[in-house]
Amino acid sequence: MGAKILDGRVIGAAILDEAAVDVERLKNDGWTPRLVSIKIGENPAVDLYVRNQKNKAEKAGIIFIERHFPEDITLGEVRTAIAAYNVDPRITGIIIQRPIPEKIPIKELQKAVHPLKDVEGMHPASIGNIVYNEVEMGPCTAIASVELLRRTELQLEGLEVTVIGHSEIVGKPIAFMLMAEGATVTVCHHMTRDVTKHSRHADAVFVAVGKPSLVTADIIKPGAVLIDIGINRVTGPDGESRIVGDSDYESCSEVAGWITPVPGGVGPVTVSVLMRNTVIAVERQKKYYEEQFSEQLQVNT
Repeated sequence: MGAKILDGRVIGAAILDEAAVDVERLKNDGWTPRLVSIKIGENPAVDLYVRNQKNKAEKAGIIFIERHFPEDITLGEVRTAIAAYNVDPRITGIIIQRPIPEKIPIKELQKAVHPLKDVEGMHPASIGNIVYNEVEMGPCTAIASVELLRRTELQLEGLEVTVIGHSEIVGKPIAFMLMAEGATVTVCHHMTRDVTKHSRHADAVFVAVGKPSLVTADIIKPGAVLIDIGINRVTGPDGESRIVGDSDYESCSEVAGWITPVPGGVGPVTVSVLMRNTVIAVERQKKYYEEQFSEQLQVNT
């Protein structure tokens, strides 16, 4: 029969439409979402990401502000800029475009963003909250991947899941989010002795490693969900380059029950989740300041 395609473009558009409704409501309450994008140095791939994000932000009614810093900027200078955005009430979300120059540790910048404005879900506090089953806000790619699994309408409680790849911003958050839903999760990595043993048993397989054709049809269970998060550029026999995931799409689509294409799967949903996270950040800030105002009012009276 072949696998059902989890079309990220369609799913991402639906999430964006929902975000647009929330943005309009927040604007009516006097809270306009403003997302500032921080880019360091020159990188054509980053420019493409930024254009895509700006396009989706505008569709949702979110104001998108671009800030471009030179390659030779120091860590301290970027931190100072982020600190200014943290206290600027007009800015409700901050995103750091990657990659950045190697001399600047990305984790230091992620920690510099205030958790209330961390729309990427990369601050240690944001990732740590997932451990306590607070899964509303988290790394966009991880949330997008789990969202795609939800769209199969399979019952997550009791689902056997294998996650191949254990990065801090994709594999691990996916595992914790699914455990919060009651799924039984196995996480495989480069030291796992037999990945095949785990993947063949799973009802759903997530792969995010960065190796083309790592997952093939013979290592997944018939009817399983395959969420491919990998993005790899390969050159074919004709000399043409193309983007592929971490799975052999042609063979896996004959065995899996559901499958994500690459491109057009996790990627479009990730950008829409970024916009949804922006909305959630505004709602959290609104709640925070309303509570602060209420407490101050009680003190004064």
